[in-house]
Amino acid sequence: MSNHFLRVAHRGGSNLAPENTLAAFRNALTLPIDAIELDVHLSHDGHTIVIHDFIVDRLTDGHGNILDLDFAYLRSLNAAAHYPGGWPEPQQIPTLREVLDLAKGRVQVHIEIKPSKRDMRYKTYGRYPYIVETIMEEVRNAGMLDQALFISFDWVMLLLVKSIEPTVSTGAIVSKALWNATNEHAFDTLISQATALDCDWINMRHDLFTPNMPTVAHQHGLKLGVWVVNTADELQRLAATGVDALTSARPDLFSIL
Repeated sequence: MSNHFLRVAHRGGSNLAPENTLAAFRNALTLPIDAIELDVHLSHDGHTIVIHDFIVDRLTDGHGNILDLDFAYLRSLNAAAHYPGGWPEPQQIPTLREVLDLAKGRVQVHIEIKPSKRDMRYKTYGRYPYIVETIMEEVRNAGMLDQALFISFDWVMLLLVKSIEPTVSTGAIVSKALWNATNEHAFDTLISQATALDCDWINMRHDLFTPNMPTVAHQHGLKLGVWVVNTADELQRLAATGVDALTSARPDLFSIL
């Protein structure tokens, strides 16, 4: 079994602590990990905040779309309000800089740049004004450009990342919606797209992964990660395939590898 892969804590380890909170990231740093993964949106008044959803209702005691909410309101919310089984103390929605400061010099940071979204039913996607520029400035000011991987489902934003900082690492995230399962050449097409985007990584959803993917990706100078893998058996199986990263909401399980 190969152990030469990055062990990534998904949203800080969302099965162990409230996702994307400083409590989760601090807990992750006590575990055998190489990187933390997080999600970034922009508040209505332009602050980078670390939260997964485009609305705050699922995770917090607040309501509304992040497009409409200012930083002061977002920081007043408890991001652990709906954690299963409860959480002993309230957790603020962190800023990107707070998480960067926590991770600096300790682990890599995989920053997922999120699109805005206006309507769950109609899936009206957009881009927060200057989100890429704002994120890049914060990572640069933290002195962590060489410690970060910038990832997104919105691949166009990865081109913008590279146009601002050509030497940083970027990764295209692949979901079922972006994958043509009926096309036997789908992975070859994906390789071509990632190369055209000047990506360094491809990050496959775990149930889209096939064992030949790491070898093909490596032949084209790309690294391959798999997300989100939350059982010991699956982590062990995938670790043996030559992947370059495994992302898990149960980073405590990395101790078995």
